[in-house]
Amino acid sequence: MKPFERKTIAALQGDRAGHGEGLSRNIGLFALTCFGVGSTVGAGIFVLTGTVAAQHSGPAVALSFLIASVVCLLAGLCYAELAAMMPVTGSAYSYSHASMGEAAAWMVGWCLLLEYLFAGTLVAIGWSAYFQSALHDLGVGLPTLFTQAPFALSPHRNLVATGAIVDLPAVLLTLFCTALLLRGTEFSARVNNIIVVAKIGAMLLVVVTGFAFVDRANWTPFIPENSGVFGHFGWSGVMQGAGVLFFAYVGFDAVSTLAQEVRNPQRTVPRALLASVGVTTLLYMLVGLVITGLVSYRLLDVADPVYVALNSVGAGLVWTKVIVGFVAIAGLISVLLVTLLGQVRIFYAMGRDGLLPAAFTRVRAESHTPQIGTLVTGTVAALAAGLLPLSLLGELISIGTLFVFVTVAVSVIILRGREPQAARPFRVPLYPWTPLLSIAACLYLMWTLPGDTWIRLFFWLVIGGAVYLLYGLRRQRRVG
Repeated sequence: MKPFERKTIAALQGDRAGHGEGLSRNIGLFALTCFGVGSTVGAGIFVLTGTVAAQHSGPAVALSFLIASVVCLLAGLCYAELAAMMPVTGSAYSYSHASMGEAAAWMVGWCLLLEYLFAGTLVAIGWSAYFQSALHDLGVGLPTLFTQAPFALSPHRNLVATGAIVDLPAVLLTLFCTALLLRGTEFSARVNNIIVVAKIGAMLLVVVTGFAFVDRANWTPFIPENSGVFGHFGWSGVMQGAGVLFFAYVGFDAVSTLAQEVRNPQRTVPRALLASVGVTTLLYMLVGLVITGLVSYRLLDVADPVYVALNSVGAGLVWTKVIVGFVAIAGLISVLLVTLLGQVRIFYAMGRDGLLPAAFTRVRAESHTPQIGTLVTGTVAALAAGLLPLSLLGELISIGTLFVFVTVAVSVIILRGREPQAARPFRVPLYPWTPLLSIAACLYLMWTLPGDTWIRLFFWLVIGGAVYLLYGLRRQRRVG
């Protein structure tokens, strides 16, 4: 296949029938929605909310969540149309292959690698912080050498040494989730369902009990005055906060990566996508309001902001703090679980097309799981979680996710023109305005992100292009 040659929808459907034989199709609407909520309600609210409030939007972090969720809804409608047309594994990678060709699909897959692996890394780092806080409340302290990354991002956005060796709890959690995934998707889904229900309950508990202790003075001013620097408070801060928080919505892509393992995917995937958007948007906004009302946003620039906000009240929310601390520790596990699962399925799709070694498509008969892809994903994510700083990751994941969402909306437009007669069980409403608005909104949020994030994305894409030319293209031609 040539770099600009498209893969037909019929060929993708053939992949589902042929290469997908080892993947069991046993995921229903509830489990798929839980996968979406489970991979979304987690690091965005448990980890990044405080950073965005303290550095960008103040108490208006709730508005940042709302803006990000509207952009995500637009993208989710585009995902729903493509997922119903092409219920195959690979998500945006597969959609790009059908609309723009192999080279574009590779770059989208490369950005999904950035999105999923670094998202898993950030989640593991956040989990480590909550775990350490819970141990501290029990009077147990862990050595600093083994609870932090060896590097951190300075206020001037340079990497500096911390004196630590590795964030060992983050590494161990990643390896634990990898072991769960090796047990199989059905087992992972059961674990995830339980955790998600508990997590939603804990978030509602924060909202219901926390509002009674809110100090309205903490919401004044709701949008702090801009400091003179774009993105540092004011409306520019609200918008840049929405861009950073877009990482919180990476879970919606994970829903579509599982389309090949879903019962009745043409109906189930669109419904799960839209249900996930609704649930997470409501939870994000309410919790964002509560924690910025419990404590000054200036004190929330930590890896465990919900815990810090509840702790500031003292005895009044002691039981809520204990429950939320426990559920946050368990809840972030489900986020990491689904994030790693999504990356494994992207590797599977790229291996299916000959762009990665065939080992990534080998499915273990007992668990119906791509074993090599799972081991590779888990190992790389564990290393990144132990060594990379938290503050660097959120922006990188957000810009990668937004880039992928742009390609999904573009794919809808291209395929409407090239294959107008293709069966579309779900159609984007108000076409073409919805995908066009999605593209514009995603590009705007990308523009609001710091300049050095764009530089890192550029170098990531350059590396991806080089890998494609030196390995992916040559290998595809050998096996094609």
